[in-house]
Amino acid sequence: MAHSKRYAALKAAIDPKKTYAATEAIEMVKKGASTKFDSSIEVHVRLGIDSKKSDQQVRATVALPHGTGKTKIVAVFVANAEKEKEAKDAGADIVGGEELINEIAKTGKYAFEVAVATPDMMPKMAKVAKVLGPKGLMPSPKNETVTTNITKTVAELRKGRVAFKADDTANLHQVIGKASFSNEQLLENFTAFMDAVRRAKPPSSKGVYLVGVTLSSTMGPGVRVSA
Repeated sequence: MAHSKRYAALKAAIDPKKTYAATEAIEMVKKGASTKFDSSIEVHVRLGIDSKKSDQQVRATVALPHGTGKTKIVAVFVANAEKEKEAKDAGADIVGGEELINEIAKTGKYAFEVAVATPDMMPKMAKVAKVLGPKGLMPSPKNETVTTNITKTVAELRKGRVAFKADDTANLHQVIGKASFSNEQLLENFTAFMDAVRRAKPPSSKGVYLVGVTLSSTMGPGVRVSA
């Protein structure tokens, strides 16, 4: 696909052999962001892990200080009216129990981007595992979406807590904000994310863990960042 003259000019200003300090990289990436809409700013991390080994999986959550610029639609699966009220009061977009599970199982359709469940609902959630699992939407203790503290979990998700996981090629991809964010906000989100990635290093992973880090906007060229 042919890129625009603007993209070519922006890419020409980036030294592909150089790794930039995060502050400088953020400034360059913001310049490369589309002017027609508020582009997302993304971090791409190449990890020195063997993604085929179960003991080298990288998966964790992080609370981005300034969120991602987009509030996700949160669904909460609970077993009784008391928990339903707690979920609604916390700001959950969709709240339900077995009837919601049955509807998803029957239609294969859902209208949320993150799912939370109380522990007692997890055996019942097995019915929709084939629908939600492939999309990474099944509640899980690993990403802190199986919880007894619904109020805290929903509040954190709405404020900017995100879950990340290395893919089959040992890469991480995460949106850390929008081009409209200030440089300081993006730097704080980038720092929080990278700190969480470092903490998630598997003990069995040897050698260089952070092989490469790149920042980019939705439609702009990537800038290598010193990790």
